[in-house]
Formats: sequence, C-alpha cells, structure tokens
Amino acid sequence: MPTATVTVGSTSGLHARPASLFSQAALASGAAVTIAKAEGKSVNAASILGLLTLGVSHGEEVTLTTEGENADAALETLAALLESDLDLQ
Repeated sequence: MPTATVTVGSTSGLHARPASLFSQAALASGAAVTIAKAEGKSVNAASILGLLTLGVSHGEEVTLTTEGENADAALETLAALLESDLDLQ
C-alpha cells in the first residue's frame, strides 16, 4: 500500500468545496483511498462526510494511503491535488 504525508494547501483546509473536489477525485481514481490526520483517525477519502469530520485545516499534514491496481498513480495525483489550493479551482 503506497502512502504519502501531504500538507494541505487549500486556504480553507478540507471544508465544503475543497473536500467535495478531493472526494470526487478519490472516487474517480479507481483506487481505495484513505486519509488520516496525525492522531490516526482514518476515513474513506471518497466520502465527503468523512473528509469533513476530520476537520483538516490549511497547512495541516495528512497521510494518504492507496490500495488497488492504480495505487501509485492515484497517490501521486491525489497528493498533488491536496497540496494545491482547491479553493481556486
């Protein structure tokens, strides 16, 4: 299972619009993707509700884990997406 620690670039963190965009990308990746904060709580990254319950703020680090056939490519794409400012997209 490929894993990466990423700093969230969105100015509002993973709230509303950024969480929606990220969950859609996670679902479209075709891989099973989880996201976790440092405390260790992990949620399905394709679930907008799960993302919102994490309460991730701008500049916080999260850990992404992917599983499946496209795991490496999905991890790379999703990590880059999280590091960008999704509020501007």
